[in-house]
Amino acid sequence: MNLGEQIKDRRIQRGLTQAELSEKCGLTLRTVQRIENNKVKPSIYSLKLISEVLQVPYAALQKASDEKPYYVEFKLSITDMNQFITDLKTFVKTHWKTLGLIILIIWLVTSYTDIKSGIMDGWNNR
Repeated sequence: MNLGEQIKDRRIQRGLTQAELSEKCGLTLRTVQRIENNKVKPSIYSLKLISEVLQVPYAALQKASDEKPYYVEFKLSITDMNQFITDLKTFVKTHWKTLGLIILIIWLVTSYTDIKSGIMDGWNNR
């Protein structure tokens, strides 16, 4: 059973019309119709909304959508340490702004509560 048929069957079991499903999900009626007729592949966000309204585990609908997960593999093989350090230096020289921004964002995210409490303390002491 494909994704559209599975969503349609679950919707009918719940006693919902396409219009009611679209209203509860916040999707357009046309989008629900196209998903059920397998004309479009729903986004992850839409699929999560539909699974919540139909009270179906998201994983079950995702499995039915034949969505292949994305895998990112990072492999580091160092055979020559001098070459590795040279490559690392080159990488840092060419991407120092991006690396600095990433470090700044990580610092801000990890220090958020401290920063917020410091600002609030300063604000309350006025």
